[in-house]
Parts: sequence; C-alpha cells; structure tokens
Amino acid sequence: MNGAQSLIRTLADAGVEVCFGNPGTSEMHFVAALDSVGASSAGGHGGPEMRAVLALSEGGVTGAADGYARIAGKPAATLLHLGPGLANGLANLHNARRAFTPVVNVVGDHATYHKKYDAPLESDIEALAGTLNGWVRRSTSPADVGADAAAAVAAAMDPPGRLATLVLPADASWGDGGQVCAPVPPRAAKAVAETTVKSVAEVLRAGEPVALLIGGPACREAGLRAAARVAAATGAKLFVETFPARLERGAGLPNVERLGYLAEQVAFQLDGVRHLVVAGTRAPVSFFAYPGKASDLVPEGTRVHPLAEVGHDVVGALEELAAQVAGDVEAPVQPAGRPELPSGPLTPQNWVEVIGALLPEGAIISDEANTSGLLLPAATAGAPRHDVLTLTGGAIGQGIPVATGAAVAAPDRPVICLESDGSALYTISTLWTQARENLNVTTVLLNNRAYAILRMELQRVGAESSGPKANQLLDLSTPDMDFVRIAEGMGVPASRATTAEELAEQFSRALAEPGPHLIDAHVPPLL
Repeated sequence: MNGAQSLIRTLADAGVEVCFGNPGTSEMHFVAALDSVGASSAGGHGGPEMRAVLALSEGGVTGAADGYARIAGKPAATLLHLGPGLANGLANLHNARRAFTPVVNVVGDHATYHKKYDAPLESDIEALAGTLNGWVRRSTSPADVGADAAAAVAAAMDPPGRLATLVLPADASWGDGGQVCAPVPPRAAKAVAETTVKSVAEVLRAGEPVALLIGGPACREAGLRAAARVAAATGAKLFVETFPARLERGAGLPNVERLGYLAEQVAFQLDGVRHLVVAGTRAPVSFFAYPGKASDLVPEGTRVHPLAEVGHDVVGALEELAAQVAGDVEAPVQPAGRPELPSGPLTPQNWVEVIGALLPEGAIISDEANTSGLLLPAATAGAPRHDVLTLTGGAIGQGIPVATGAAVAAPDRPVICLESDGSALYTISTLWTQARENLNVTTVLLNNRAYAILRMELQRVGAESSGPKANQLLDLSTPDMDFVRIAEGMGVPASRATTAEELAEQFSRALAEPGPHLIDAHVPPLL
C-alpha cells in the first residue's frame, strides 16, 4: 500500500466521504488511489470509499467543501496543487475559517528530494496555510500519512470546527509502506460553567435593558428555541449574528432578527441596551473602518457578558439559561405566510417576494445576493422551513461553490443560490461542476451590471465626489455579460427574467426539473 492509498482509506474510515479537487502532477498518485480503493467519480455514487468531485478552479473546490460541511456537519477533503493551488483557494477558505467549517485540505508538494532544486512551482506551503489559523502538518514518509490524515480529521472537527491542512510530498504519496490509521475521536465542546450561566441569569432578572446576540450552533433549531424562550420571558432583545454560517428559519421556528451589516443599523438595533449577552459569537464590530466613526459597535456604557465562547457548548448554555429564567415559557414561532406574487418589472423590492412566495419546503439558500437581497429575510420569514448559508468572511465568490457543496451533501433537498453578478464572476466556472454532477441547484443571478455595494461604500468612506474613472471601476456594463450563454456553455440550462412574472414562471419550472438551472434576473441597482 502506498501513502496515497493509506490516506484515502484513513479519511474514509474517519467519515470523509467526498473530495473536491483540482489536482496537478504532484497529486497524481492520490488521483490513481481513488480507483484502487473503490471511490466513485464523475457523479457516480456506487463506490464505498470516497466520491471525487472536480471543480475547474480552486475557489470552487474550497467553497464547495465549505458548503458541504455546513450541511453535512462533517468535513470534506480538498485536493489542491502545491502552494499556488492553495493560494487560489484561499478566499473561500477564509470564508470557511470565519464560518468555523471543518475542512481537510490535502495539498500536494514536490517530492522531498526535489525541493532543493527550487523548481518553478516551489513555494512555502506552510506559510500560506498558516494564514488560516488552523492545523498544519507535513507528512515526511509514506508510513506517516495515515496517522497524519487521522489527526487532520480530528483537528478539523475540533469545536467549533476549523481548517486542517495536510501537506503531502509526492514521494510520501507514491512510496510504499503506507499504513491505515484508525479515526482519532475529536474533542467535545467545552461545557459552560454554572457560575457563568447564573451570572447572566442575574443580569436578565435585574430589569435593565438587555440584548442577547447568538451565533454558531445557536442558529439551529434547539438554540433558537432556547434563546427565544429567554427573550420572551425577560423582554431581552434577541439578535442573530450578521453572517451566520447556517441559520434555520421559516414557519414554525423563532424568527430572529439578524444584526445589521451597516454600523448605523446596529446602532439603531442596540439603542438603549445596557447589557449585551453574547453566545456562540463575538461582540459586534464594524465590517470596515470609516473616517470619524467607531469600529466597536457596542454602545458606549453597555456591558458585554459572554455566556458561551466560540467553541463552547452554546446550545447547552442557552438551554440551561432558559431553564433558569424562562420556566414554562414557550418560544414564540413564526406563523406560516407568504407574500403575494408581484407583477411588473423586477426591482430590488419585488424579486425577493417571488422567492418568498415560491420557496419550497426544505430548501437550502446559499445567499450572496448582497445589496439586491436586503429585503430577503422579511420576504421569506413565513415560508416553509429552510436553511440559509451566508457570506461569513466577506470574500466574494462564495455563493455558487457553497451551493454546489450543499447540494452534494443533501441531494434530496432543493438548493437555491441567490447570487450577485459581480460575485458570481469569481467562481462561475463551478456551474460546470453542477452540470457534471447533475446537482439540484437553482441559481438566481441578480444582474444589476454593477458592483453596487462598492458604490455605496464609496459614499460611506467619505471619498471625494467620484468622476468617470472611479465610476468605471465599479461598473460591469460595456460590454454587458450574457449570463445565459455563459451558463449554457457550461452545461447548465438558463433563461432570462426582466419581470416578476417571468421570474416566477422560470423559478417554478427550474424547481420542478432535476439538475441545475440558472436564471439571469435583471434587477436595477440600489445606487
């Protein structure tokens, strides 16, 4: 058995069932081992070991691994080609890091004896991986690969989840002497001290205005219900972090307001709050610095009370807090209700109503709609239960790959990708992967022909009045891009919608047909 074979068998034994990859020469023995250990590929599902999914760019690879793990609750592997391949995937690995997503990166490297020659692709892979603040290890021989792989999976699953990068020299991959290693049990989330819960309960009982901000695992049903009970019993304002990795919502669940993206929104939401209880996330800060404005968004004079740090048992802490302060109070939940189907030309206000009116049961939304999607939460609050995966790290180009990975993880659930045009162009080649794997993903591409969010930021940073050169850098017209032809060229059926009626008809048809679809929805920019 060579090192690559021991790697795949060890990963599979540890529950890693999917590898998203874009390999090169140094990874060829890993590629060959996919067949020698019975893996499936190209959309097949018959192999007992590992499914291999090809993406045409490393950003697609890493984003898909992120989306897969957010839904599956366990890591996928990525297969990346040396330092440049890892570098190409860093943006979506940054998003995965901010989502606390478990991912196991396998990065091929030159054979150990070849590195001294400083070949063209030679680079410091460990330094690149180190920017992700995760676990990094280099295998030094075929005999080490299995144990290193088992350690990588355990490290990725270390609460609350993190990135693990295993550097695999080519000779450690092709050399004989590989050994399969048994899975290493990951650590459990740390319990929150009883004294911490009691002190927060006292704050809630004291009668001063309190806000409760939740994130991480608390954004799933159990955490939402516990937090909503606390808020209902004490009068505390309840918020979800601005960019949750996975938020469960819809009819029958507590409808919890997300903290705003803009500092002005947060100031309004937290106005008058004297105590901020934080569970599973961090106290809010401004997304960017702005001249003359505060970066810390906690109101002056407001005390912050951490209930559960990131990586602690946040759901258990919330349930214990609810037991202490909420008694038999039930969590208020969102009643079923949908907006009426709108009519007329598409606008930022009415396209979300189409989605809210037609969103299917059990949908997974990969949301990178950005400025076009500001009204989406209100339009979908009473829709059937669904999950929302958001742009956790702010590095655009996440939406299509995350939707792809989510569809691999949950093939029986409809996946809806709500994607802005500028962000889509970073990783639009991942549509090809959706076609190749016949994934049930419907992409609604919001085409406003602009980096509209940057037009807003140009004003917010206090830059001087912009002229034609500045405006040109934020404009995506001249020439206009034909996303229908781009999608069709990658094997994805596509259509164009300019009215609410067209979007409703095309969205319904896409949901009714198997496989991927794209709708080029022409929506005017907000600015």
